[in-house]
Amino acid sequence: MLSAPKTETDMKLVVVGAAGRMGQTLIRVIGETDGVRLHAAVEREGSPFLGKDAGELAGAGFLGVPVTCDPLQAFLHADGVVDFTSPAGSVEFAGLAAQARIVHVVGTTGCAQADDEKIAAAGRHARVVKSGNMSLGVNLLGVLVEQAARALPPTGWDIEIVEMHHKHKVDAPSGTALLLGEFAAKGRDVALSAQSVRVRDGHTGAREAGTIGFATLRGGSVVGDHSVVLAGEGEMITLSHSARDRTIFARGGVAAALWARDRKPGFYSMLDVLGLSN
Repeated sequence: MLSAPKTETDMKLVVVGAAGRMGQTLIRVIGETDGVRLHAAVEREGSPFLGKDAGELAGAGFLGVPVTCDPLQAFLHADGVVDFTSPAGSVEFAGLAAQARIVHVVGTTGCAQADDEKIAAAGRHARVVKSGNMSLGVNLLGVLVEQAARALPPTGWDIEIVEMHHKHKVDAPSGTALLLGEFAAKGRDVALSAQSVRVRDGHTGAREAGTIGFATLRGGSVVGDHSVVLAGEGEMITLSHSARDRTIFARGGVAAALWARDRKPGFYSMLDVLGLSN
């Protein structure tokens, strides 16, 4: 695909974790998207990719943007940062984005509650958009799951969330699975933390009514498959989404950055970006 012509009014985006799979995908998507341009690319200190051209690294051609390990300098004159890195990295970048008062799009998964609280707090000064999944399809699926969970009584319908990802993924359940679990819990007006069942092994006894179960599969190069099973007596409903290309997450992240550019400082979700929030 040909790169979109870039102008001075384009939103200047920083990609952190630039040498990773998502980082490289983001660099390519930014090059193909109207209204944005790559301002800086950041990698960890000691990375063998430091100093290399970010475009060439991502297979997008020479862009004249060398990979740096200085996020503070990278954020200085930027309009936003797109971040699919690690919980610790995202917390650090949230603080820097707040200092710079720019957009911070966070697609990082595996964050602990304390991490989420620090990232959300950055919304006092930054425009933070955080989601366990940036794709339109998954967020629409979440809305459908919420509606189904609200309509079906927990005493007669059990909810199980099954997810599979590639063998290199380090967190489980996936951020998307937890996101879908939150939608289900919202539909039932319960707290997911109190109702989720993450592990079953050995003699577990009968399934407790009203719980939301998770099953995690890992293997091969699967980008991401998620199914929400609503099992009743004599019938079953399955709502599912399959990601075949991680470009969908990068496109969603860039769209979120563009959406947030002119918003007030705050903490937003992908549902806000898509106009699906209640």
